[in-house]
Amino acid sequence: MKKILLNGVDGNFGSRAAKVLLERWPHEDLIFTAPTQKGLEPYVEIGIETRVADFNSEDLSKAFEGADTMVLISMPFVGPKRRAAQKTALDAAVKAGVNRLVYTSIVGAGEKDIDTYEVNDHVWFEAYVKQQPIHYLFLRDSQYAEAMVSNYVNAYENTGNVLANNMGQGKMAFISRDDCALAAACAAMSDWQDRVIDVNGPELLTIGEYIDIANQVTGHNVKYVEISDEKQYAFFDSIGVPRTTEEMWAQTATNFPFCSDGMVTFGRAIRLGQMSTFTDDFEKLTGQKPLTVRQMFEDMENHLIGSRTSTDD
Repeated sequence: MKKILLNGVDGNFGSRAAKVLLERWPHEDLIFTAPTQKGLEPYVEIGIETRVADFNSEDLSKAFEGADTMVLISMPFVGPKRRAAQKTALDAAVKAGVNRLVYTSIVGAGEKDIDTYEVNDHVWFEAYVKQQPIHYLFLRDSQYAEAMVSNYVNAYENTGNVLANNMGQGKMAFISRDDCALAAACAAMSDWQDRVIDVNGPELLTIGEYIDIANQVTGHNVKYVEISDEKQYAFFDSIGVPRTTEEMWAQTATNFPFCSDGMVTFGRAIRLGQMSTFTDDFEKLTGQKPLTVRQMFEDMENHLIGSRTSTDD
């Protein structure tokens, strides 16, 4: 069997993908990496081959040796730092003779006129990958439903049952992060290559429709209010959300572990219809249907977004 290398097993996404691989793939054909040895300890204990892979290092090729397929989970920071780190990882994979890259990209990366703080990095990296002598699978994940679950919680806890943002009537096939991790693991185990996989949820919804489902499940009475991009920035500024991932989060911003440049431009792209991709690629890849928004709100405690900080590396 081919040897699968999964990076970032210490993170929210990576640990979920690792769980799937541990259940479905021979352990002797798995290699798990993390930036520090501490993040690898749970896997060392069960006999998985582990390697430290710090993407800020100059040469990672030894960490990737012997792998046929490498899963690269996109970095949590944005801009030149992310591009440089991911380029380092890809160059090392090519040098190490890795045959195929599975990369977690993002919805909208295939849109001609897309221009968002988060998506632009993925567009750049997809183009760079295609220039290299390596096969690829780009998983263009829809927006994590968990991000909006946490946003919904913030509305009834902190903003008087009002969820105000700039998405307007734009539509998104919201998907669980767990399903995205499942898709990444299944892609690594598959024989697919040189293609884009749109990892979408089972329903295309406006944010207003999303909130209606949440209200039905939880009994809260959150209302959606559309605001301008400028007012969206002002709201995030008021609660201590940084503009970029180079800045630090305030304690008051725990429900929004993403920078405001990312969230505002993402919301704008949704409003403009640039992120409404809706396919059944997920079911074809995994053999199962993705979780619905209703199912996630019925299990809210396990579908909050979790932490993400500017100190991630």
